[in-house]
Amino acid sequence: MDVNEWLQRYDKVMMNAFGTPKTVLSRGAGCFVWDEDGNQYLDLLGGIAVNALGHAHPALVQALSEQAQTLGHISNFFASTVQVEAGEKLVSVVAPGGRCPEARVFFANSGTEANEAAFKIARVRGGGARTRFLAVENAFHGRTMGSLSLTFKSAYREPYAPLPAQVDFLPYGSLAALERALDGAKGESVAALFIEPIQGEAGVRPISDNYLRLAREMTERAGALLVLDEVQTGMGRTGSWMAHHPSDITPDIVTLAKGLGAGFPVGACVALTDQAAHVLQPGMHGSTFAGNPLAAAAILAMINTVQGEHLLENVREVGQIWVRELMELQHPAITEVRGAGLLLGLGLNQPVAQPLAAALFQRGFIVNAPDLYTLRLAPPLIITAPQTRMFTQVLPEVLDQVLTQVKNAKAEGRRHG
Repeated sequence: MDVNEWLQRYDKVMMNAFGTPKTVLSRGAGCFVWDEDGNQYLDLLGGIAVNALGHAHPALVQALSEQAQTLGHISNFFASTVQVEAGEKLVSVVAPGGRCPEARVFFANSGTEANEAAFKIARVRGGGARTRFLAVENAFHGRTMGSLSLTFKSAYREPYAPLPAQVDFLPYGSLAALERALDGAKGESVAALFIEPIQGEAGVRPISDNYLRLAREMTERAGALLVLDEVQTGMGRTGSWMAHHPSDITPDIVTLAKGLGAGFPVGACVALTDQAAHVLQPGMHGSTFAGNPLAAAAILAMINTVQGEHLLENVREVGQIWVRELMELQHPAITEVRGAGLLLGLGLNQPVAQPLAAALFQRGFIVNAPDLYTLRLAPPLIITAPQTRMFTQVLPEVLDQVLTQVKNAKAEGRRHG
């Protein structure tokens, strides 16, 4: 059965929440995937920053296979040794050196659930006095109702209004606006400030270390929680375990998912301070599948493999090479490369990112256009410089073709206008 036949079956059984898929994938190995027609693709998106170890990594396969032979699911009436070990290991990389002895973990199944847990912690801690939340313009924190309140894009929010929280969105990168929002009496009504260290869905736009430091200072002064959403940036994606580590701050909460399970669905809300770690009590929050042994085994395999294969070093090295080689193209349509490590945004000076992503897919490269002017690159952390170079060498030709097609289409439109 070919791709088209599978897509027809897909349309007849699946809700149309995602539109028509680009193809139907059948298998993967390392940084490559293949579809049902046998076409090979270099995966430079990694399932949107999820497949940190690539596809079918032996360590992950072994960990899940071995765990499935003992315990798969047990419910939260019980604990498992692998769950405890995963929690301990996770805290050790989120807050290295034992600097947060009060840290506690709530395991979830996704990033939006992790943010929902953080939202609840802030809401309960704030009580009736602290009902306002702060986030940054163009933020994306998820699609469940609490996290959707913190997501900026109106197209995501409006169908579900009214949402359960009053959220003020701060101008991206404005230190002055951050200070005003948390100063004096205003700060006394704020439950929490949510920040992505790099805004992924907004086009891979980093938040400066100075902004993060001021956010920590102002939230502490105001008595509000600081929540860092590291769902897309955490677990080594930027070349350090957490994207906020270079800023040397300790947030109250870090939320994680995506690369945390290297492809297995899992999320985590990691409370690092006493202000947040002990808020939730039995019965206040829960999840049937949270912290299940299979997910915990995936977390351990992910962290151990990153450490054992020195993947943080690989992320930094390959990321630096890739940025340099992309900029050395000196293509007139490429303005910049934003981001850190292996979460990069290729900035364009013309709104052709979507047709460019489609054209690159036809040439065997999976990338993503989060906006009209940006290509997002988030490959597996195991990718090599020769593999990224495959993309870089093809890019100018494909970009020129797309620019020509767009120019010709505009000219044709004017002739018929």
